[in-house]
Amino acid sequence: MAKKKMITIDSAHCKACQYCVDACPKEALVLRREMNTAGYTYVQVDKEKCIGCGSCYIVCPDYVFTVMEEEGA
Repeated sequence: MAKKKMITIDSAHCKACQYCVDACPKEALVLRREMNTAGYTYVQVDKEKCIGCGSCYIVCPDYVFTVMEEEGA
């Protein structure tokens, strides 16, 4: 059985370019209203919608995404 992949985000380095939001096939990424320590709004992942495809990882110019295998999956 294949392990499920999950996405984590380093929100402190996100600059809200939204390339990932546009690239996500499941609309699992949304822009938050809060700001990170750098003064930018940032992206949050909806883990229920995310399929771990890595599209966000591929398009992100700031390398804020990590694709990992889910523990116990």
